[in-house]
Amino acid sequence: MSSEELTPGDAGDLGETVGDPRGDRGRLDLTDPKAIRALAHPLRLALIEALGQAGTLTATQASEMLDESPANCAFHLRTLAKYGFVEEAGGGRGRERPWRQTFGGLNWRTRQPDPQASRAAEALDQVWMDRLLTRARRNLTSMTSWPEAFDEGVLGASQSRLFVTPEEAKEVHAEIMKTFERMVGTHQRFAERKDPKLRPPGSVPVEFVLLGYPILDAPPLPDKDEADEDPDADPTD
Repeated sequence: MSSEELTPGDAGDLGETVGDPRGDRGRLDLTDPKAIRALAHPLRLALIEALGQAGTLTATQASEMLDESPANCAFHLRTLAKYGFVEEAGGGRGRERPWRQTFGGLNWRTRQPDPQASRAAEALDQVWMDRLLTRARRNLTSMTSWPEAFDEGVLGASQSRLFVTPEEAKEVHAEIMKTFERMVGTHQRFAERKDPKLRPPGSVPVEFVLLGYPILDAPPLPDKDEADEDPDADPTD
């Protein structure tokens, strides 16, 4: 799974617009169940995204972006700092404490040797996916509100269902990921724009999401060996 950037397999990845604005920090692999659970909170994920967008934020600034109280944002920023997700950026005035991310991307795997880590990762998957799909649904069903430059056909959604073996699915996903990584990955040509000061006038945040999954609730096929019955036929015939 992934938000701003996907990686193959069952790994989750928060990167790109969620990544470090300075672009000089590595990825953080999450294996500690306590740290994973600490991140599995809607406001904490929102704070991570807000820091990725703004670069640095005080609790007051974050509260203005997220429509939360400064005290609530301060508490959750301190919790994120406790588990190494954010740090003080320095340069504050008076009691202001600007914060920044400590990483250039986050990775986690749902299937881990430690059952507690797996359960924590599933909780993070749920919170992250709820946030991602809610945002996708809200924006993809509001195209008339998009900037005029994003007219129909520039962006949007598409869907395709294939019947493939696990090996074939892995091959297809790997090929798609090569293009995805080249265009929107960590080292693509827009990477420097993680720094708000380097974003050109008129640029807006655009999210690209790549999802691939087996359909677990597909209806079973009918038994071809049974004779077809006409539902409109007279049962007395």
